[in-house]
Amino acid sequence: MNKMKKIIWSVVIGVVVLIVVAVVVVGLFLGNIVKAGINRFGPGITQTSVTVEAVDLSLLNGSASIKGLVVGNPPGYQTPQAISVGKTAVAVNPMSLFSDKIVVRSIHVESPEITFEGNPFSGSNLTKIRDNVNGADKSQVQNATTNQPAATAKPGKKIEVDDFLITGAKVHVNLTGVGMGSKEMTMPLPDIHLTDLGKGTDGITATDLTRQVLDAITTATLKEVASSASNVGKGAEKLGTEGANKITKGIGNLLGK
Repeated sequence: MNKMKKIIWSVVIGVVVLIVVAVVVVGLFLGNIVKAGINRFGPGITQTSVTVEAVDLSLLNGSASIKGLVVGNPPGYQTPQAISVGKTAVAVNPMSLFSDKIVVRSIHVESPEITFEGNPFSGSNLTKIRDNVNGADKSQVQNATTNQPAATAKPGKKIEVDDFLITGAKVHVNLTGVGMGSKEMTMPLPDIHLTDLGKGTDGITATDLTRQVLDAITTATLKEVASSASNVGKGAEKLGTEGANKITKGIGNLLGK
């Protein structure tokens, strides 16, 4: 009897070890799959280049790390990129990966570099990307990702993000077309904190999540540019009060005011 118990325990332990090894191996390969998915899926939403350097996943504790995420600029803009993120930490409910809705407990974007290029009168790179995301055709984005015809493409998984935090962001402003040539400045961006995205049974799509996050980034950036617009005007004597008021009014229009 004791010998039989030992055999059974040996088999059980062996199975557990194999499962753990399988999870670790799958996690390693999934990182590359997620990376490839971001590089392929992102441009279909933003209509710009989107690249990521590496994705590290751990299925055992539901954690992930995304390194070197870069969102390029739309055609016609001179700065190298619109958004650059060194590291993003993600915590996921591991069991939700096997369901129709992936539950993301938290996303923490650390010290992103954001570039605002444009002017208050005719828009900017960020507002152009936001417009691209708002106008994204979900079926076309999905088909590009799944490589399936529209009639046979399966619905993508929905997402829930309980806590989305952006900290330590810096905005590099390249303000052009304001009657004083090009004006460059760098300013810190207040923390951006979003909660309960896709909360409920339905969840949201990856496109919807991108839209909400990018809208928050763009709005926060434009507010910072607007708050600095009066200083830009004061520093340009040839603009005078009227010129400064035009700058502030123009940025207010971009914010939808």
